[in-house]
Amino acid sequence: MKQFLRKYADFVRQRDVTKLLLVGLLSRMPIGMVGFSMLIFLRESLGNFTLAGAAVGIDYVAAAIAAPIVGRIVDRSGPKGVLYVTGVMQPLWLVVLLVAVKMGWSFTVVGLCAALTGIFSTPTTTLTRTMWRHRFEREEDRRMAFALDSVTIEINFTLGPTIVAAVLASFGSTAAFAVAIATVIGSFLVFLASPALRYFQAGDGGERHLLGPLTEPRLLLIYACTFGLTVCLGLLEVGYPAYGAFLAVPAMGGLLLGINSLGSATGGALYGGLHFRLPVERQFACALGLMALPILLHAIPPPTPVLMVFAFFAGALIAPSIAAQSVLVSRLAPPRYATEAFTWGSMCIISGLGVGMALGGWLVESVSLRSVFIVSSALAGSVALLALLITAPHPVESPRAAG
Repeated sequence: MKQFLRKYADFVRQRDVTKLLLVGLLSRMPIGMVGFSMLIFLRESLGNFTLAGAAVGIDYVAAAIAAPIVGRIVDRSGPKGVLYVTGVMQPLWLVVLLVAVKMGWSFTVVGLCAALTGIFSTPTTTLTRTMWRHRFEREEDRRMAFALDSVTIEINFTLGPTIVAAVLASFGSTAAFAVAIATVIGSFLVFLASPALRYFQAGDGGERHLLGPLTEPRLLLIYACTFGLTVCLGLLEVGYPAYGAFLAVPAMGGLLLGINSLGSATGGALYGGLHFRLPVERQFACALGLMALPILLHAIPPPTPVLMVFAFFAGALIAPSIAAQSVLVSRLAPPRYATEAFTWGSMCIISGLGVGMALGGWLVESVSLRSVFIVSSALAGSVALLALLITAPHPVESPRAAG
């Protein structure tokens, strides 16, 4: 244990690491709040999970489509211009969406607002991951950085739904969505004022391909696995609130999401501080495969306290999976595609969450709540098998050339 703690203490004492971790935590608070608060707000206003899940899914898929374009702009021109545009436009369209729903406008208008909100999503998560790649050269340092980065994201997913659930229980769904919008504005200002932007470097100036990092077959496999993983998580994002609605205790959905994220933060902290003999490619596959069992146990269905335990252990494999994925992307992507490579990963994450939430909404309304967890577990197992196809770099590749 002392060696474990000393390893982390030595890491966070390096220049700016503590500040950058805090910036990552504060600037990404919206990721644990916007999707959940929007889903509950729209479900209450529109009357069912099918329309609510579809609107949130549109938001996520639009953000996913825009992400690689944003990444290419950042690699060529730097992040500041993108931050200014998205930092203004995303909260603006969130407010328009809220007004459109309150005014009773058609779902077409609501869907359009959701799409524009997604297109202008502030890319702080991707920029933070790119920053860690620029900050560290050694893969072991990057593994710890991405593990701690995943922990901060899970803290976001723990605090965010908890805050939303508290506001929801006290003031209602509209207030909860409004708080999430205010958090989007605050997070943009935090990142803009932070030291993170100092670490962005221009690409190596080499020849650029139209497909960018997609010319690397192993990255394509990683992206496919990432998409499958996040479809599983998107199903949970709907399954937990639907369970709360089934109990007539809507705040229970936020509590279960928070417990799931707490488990992920715990797993991420352990993953970053431990040494594994398995190569990171196999670490990725193992984390995905182990996740399938606790998700499947959700479908029993167990009593609520037992479900909380299953939610924790299902979450414990999420951050290690994402951290391993980030290490693999940073290793394989050429420097000239540093940001774009992570945005393709983000595209898979966001679109996977969107597809999962839309699919989850349909399953809840048309099949059963139990089917959400069964499908999520089956996908996790399938993605683990796909991840076994990812091969390690050839011995002749140097660490710098590989990532």
